[in-house]
Amino acid sequence: MNGTKRALITGGSAGLGRASALALAERGWEVIVTGRRVEPLDRVASRGSTITAIPGDVTDPRHRERLAEVIAARGRLDLLVNNASALGPSPMPALTRYPEDELAQVFATNVLAPIALITALIGQVRAADGTVINISSDAAVEAYVGWGGYGAAKAALDHATAVLAVEEPDLAIYAFDPGDMRTAMHQAAFPGEDISDRPEPETVVPALLRLLETRPSSGRYRASDFTAANTGVLS
Repeated sequence: MNGTKRALITGGSAGLGRASALALAERGWEVIVTGRRVEPLDRVASRGSTITAIPGDVTDPRHRERLAEVIAARGRLDLLVNNASALGPSPMPALTRYPEDELAQVFATNVLAPIALITALIGQVRAADGTVINISSDAAVEAYVGWGGYGAAKAALDHATAVLAVEEPDLAIYAFDPGDMRTAMHQAAFPGEDISDRPEPETVVPALLRLLETRPSSGRYRASDFTAANTGVLS
């Protein structure tokens, strides 16, 4: 696949990760998807001949080592999307009642694993003059009851992204806030509620692709920044 662009997407078995992987594969990218759930991940891989599934948990150093070995063997990485996230307990507790072990897991998945994966793969991203996209949330910048653990972790990821952008000025480094989506994780945040009014993840993919194609200055962007009315200022 000489000349083919290559992407690694974590949390690639569902939601925005799956939708992004399928969209990139349709555009001729080689896509590696990873996630904890084997069968859904394999179903994503079965949708495109250029999609490879590597099951595993990004919080596991051995799994990250395996991913790094696969990428190193292929030589370059044009795009790393850190999409895997952990919501925490459902229903979501107030911060003063948040179990410490569960809070640690939220930070391990949402902050430590992305930083560790970037560290492991930064050489391959540099070789491709590539892009890193860390999936954020409006909970990183807004205060919502019950969202303290998840929001604090995403805020930490946002700041890490900003620091990485300063340290790697030749790369495109983004925190991307997709907004509300109709996903299993969002449903877990609102147990028993009807979230059918939320948009499907596929509706967010055009904004993500627009970010990738226009390659604006590194920073934090929302999907809504790339609507038809706004894309002119970014192109």
